[in-house]
Amino acid sequence: AEEIANALTGYAVIVTKSTVPVGTNRQVKQVIRKTTPDADFDVASNPEFLREGAAIDDFMRPDRVVVGVQSERAAEVIAEVYRPLFLRDFPIVTTDLESAEMVKYAANAFLATKISFINEIAALCEKVGADVQSVARGMGLDARIGPKFLNAGPGYGGSCFPKDVKALVRTGREQGYELRILQAVEDVNDDQKLVMVRKIKAHFGDDLTGRHFAFWGLSFKPETDDMREAPSVVIANELLAAGATVTAYDPVAAEEAKHQLGDRIQYAVNAYEALTGVDALLLITEWREFRVPNWDRVKHALKAPVVFDGRNIYSGAELRAAG
Repeated sequence: AEEIANALTGYAVIVTKSTVPVGTNRQVKQVIRKTTPDADFDVASNPEFLREGAAIDDFMRPDRVVVGVQSERAAEVIAEVYRPLFLRDFPIVTTDLESAEMVKYAANAFLATKISFINEIAALCEKVGADVQSVARGMGLDARIGPKFLNAGPGYGGSCFPKDVKALVRTGREQGYELRILQAVEDVNDDQKLVMVRKIKAHFGDDLTGRHFAFWGLSFKPETDDMREAPSVVIANELLAAGATVTAYDPVAAEEAKHQLGDRIQYAVNAYEALTGVDALLLITEWREFRVPNWDRVKHALKAPVVFDGRNIYSGAELRAAG
């Protein structure tokens, strides 16, 4: 902010794109005003809503553009910046600085809530004999709910949901308000990363010494090499601590994974190489190339025909039919 202040030569709108704690843009304004008292400027909060692996498409065809400003002049400048994208009609939400900052946190926290919610429902489905995929489909067809982020799995990861939920919980505490639902969302997500480990120990026993497992997928989701808060790291560490060994294959994330897992696990060059002589296959990340494997080839590579599907992408009936 100080560098921008010193570089100003005329009216400018200083835009924050990042997800920042509520109040940040007012602090930016104060710094610029203190550094260059006579500067002619506005600050604006214009948070990005880009998904990893689909950022360009999300930018060119946004669901909405959120703009937090303090003057009509700044709002007009931002609208002009986005005018080339008006080939498709989409809403621009113009609001105040704090509301724009909060929109991004609230949106990510709500999506994280949907993930933890369906994971809680999945756990209950297992106990009562229901199929969580059928339940999620039935829920998602309700227009008030929608189908997205209702896929049960090993929990959310990446750079956004974990830190944004934590940040919102902390902001609440700083204001003397406990965000109980979001605290539960975080707690459920932390536990969800251990569900697969518990299933493995229920099958093989708590002592996994001498057991060898194959991971298909390492990144926190497909179409990215992002390993931040990835469930695979938690699962691998727990298995290693129980005496097991791991060989993993991910189409793009192996190099990033080495920063967190190092040489404590082995890395295969393709999906089937990872299976040689292992006690079970663990599907961690639902990359497209894992969706329709050659099950005969998988079965013959494994010591025993055991698959732990962490993303519910396989048909149980199909696998049982294949032995």
